[in-house]
Amino acid sequence: MPHLDGVLFFPVTPFDASGALDTAALAKHLEAGLEAGPGGVFTACGTGEFHALAPQEYAEVVGVTVEVTAGRVPVYAGAGGALPLARQFARAARDGGADGLLLLPPYLVQTPAAGLVAYVEAVAAATELPLIVYHRDNARFDPASAAATARLPQVSGFKDGIGDLGHLARMVTAVRGELGGKPFQFFNGTPTAEATVLAHRAIGVDLYSSAVFCFAPEISLAFYHAVRDGDDELVEALLSRFFHPLVALREKVPGYAVALVKAAVRQRGLDVGGVRPPLVDPTPEHLAELRRITEAGLAVCDEAGVR
Repeated sequence: MPHLDGVLFFPVTPFDASGALDTAALAKHLEAGLEAGPGGVFTACGTGEFHALAPQEYAEVVGVTVEVTAGRVPVYAGAGGALPLARQFARAARDGGADGLLLLPPYLVQTPAAGLVAYVEAVAAATELPLIVYHRDNARFDPASAAATARLPQVSGFKDGIGDLGHLARMVTAVRGELGGKPFQFFNGTPTAEATVLAHRAIGVDLYSSAVFCFAPEISLAFYHAVRDGDDELVEALLSRFFHPLVALREKVPGYAVALVKAAVRQRGLDVGGVRPPLVDPTPEHLAELRRITEAGLAVCDEAGVR
């Protein structure tokens, strides 16, 4: 099972002017991100609009990602939704050369803990790829079901997208008490994860995903290194002048966790198109605010000499 480290890159999925998948833009987006040095690539996941992709488009996204990445870092692909489709996506990811899966929640229904464990087990049975299970929305694990899921041979990690740190701490304790020597990783996958990195680190969850890496790897990596090296002044400057304003803007409209990232990629020079419904693209007013926030973050990096 691949061991993940560093900043995790969750690329957007580009669409052209007609709304079709734009694989050429995807390749450029991936190459730019890889040159910045992520610890892994998670393609066709939440930021990559997994929910909006047809199975054939998904297979193309995975194939392009694996080809461009060329073994430099592990490639994980999203899977989830209705169980038959989740299993289909899992097999497509395997056939496309992905190294693992990020298992997103099942569609719509509220599920008992035992049902979640059975869902993960059924998807795992479709492929030998290792699974990281996304703890968010309607896929909410309690400590006992988290431990039962972690015991499944192919499950190699949990991604927290909820941010209830007391609950997560109990999950971490339960899982680590069950695993023996099995390699297993938790990571912070809350929207704009940098805003809660310090809190997650306090309970032993150091790894995190970074949507900001998609459009401003300079800022993402500056923050990562500042946290790692104990540069509290730079951490606070980036939080107060960039990450917290970005969170405030993100919270103004549902779905902006994806739409703002895609818009920021466009603002930094790569046309990746807009988001597909039911998401909406940012308003002109919010685009101007997004640009100001990005410029403020880059200015912090310049002032600190880390860009």
